Formats: sequence, C-alpha cells, structure tokens
Amino acid sequence: MVSEHLHRDWAVAALCVAVLWLGLLLGVAFLATPVKFLAPSLTLPVALDVGRHTFAVFNKVEWALCVALLLPVLFGARTWLSICAAVAIVLLVAVETVWLLPLLDQRVGLIIAGGQPAASSDHNLYIALDGAKLVALIVVAWVMVYRIVQSAPIHDRSGKAE
Repeated sequence: MVSEHLHRDWAVAALCVAVLWLGLLLGVAFLATPVKFLAPSLTLPVALDVGRHTFAVFNKVEWALCVALLLPVLFGARTWLSICAAVAIVLLVAVETVWLLPLLDQRVGLIIAGGQPAASSDHNLYIALDGAKLVALIVVAWVMVYRIVQSAPIHDRSGKAE
C-alpha cells in the first residue's frame, strides 16, 4: 500500500510540473511573444531583443523544469509512455539550447545591427519544436492523471474504502 501511495505522490509531482510547464510555455511562446509584435510603438529590433532575452531566461527555466519532471517520472511514476515523452522533452530543450537558440540569436544580432539576414526557416522550426514540447507535456500530464485516478481507493456507498 505504501508503494501505491508513493507512486501516486510521484505522479502528482510529475503532473504539477507538467501543468506548470504547459502554462509557462503557452504564456511565453504562444501568447506573449506574438502579442509583443502587435504593439505599434515597439520597433522590430527592440521586440527581437526583448524576445532574445526572454527566451534565454526561459531556456534556463526549462532546464530546471526538465530536472523537476524527470525525477518523478523516472523514479516513481514510471510508465513507458511518460518516460518516452519526458525524454523527448529533454531532447527538444537540448536541441533548442545547443543549436537553434544560438542560430536565432545570431539572426537577431544581425537585425539589431541594421543588417538583413538571408531567409531562414529556423524560427518556424523553433515554433514546431515548442509545439512538439507542448504535445509531449500534455502526454505526460494525461498519463499522470490516469495513474492518479487508477491509484485512488474505490469507496462503497457508505464512504468506506474497499
């Protein structure tokens, strides 16, 4: 019984991290970032510079969330699907950190300096990776909800656990 409670606690922890991360990702990448380009008083170089700093900080936050998600998924709430989704998330963050963010930073630096970089699909790729991260986080959250519901005691009509 202790093991079942422990697995449920790990699942609750993983669910909390996944839902928090979902909210942050939606708020930063899919809401605040596009909206800032709608502000007529914000010039493109300034908006890009703000975005560059926002995503640099958010990337550090995502690494902390990677650790916070992997711990409960790997050590307690283990399911094949949640482990695959969590590992995929970590790999997506790694690709963004090591390869994509430096490329995008370089483009932004060129635009801020008054240059015009060549056409590139790097930004669209970043959006796609964030979309994949979003889906993987939803998978982790869904699996954890399922584990929590499965581990809940069943009560009879008198309220006693069976």
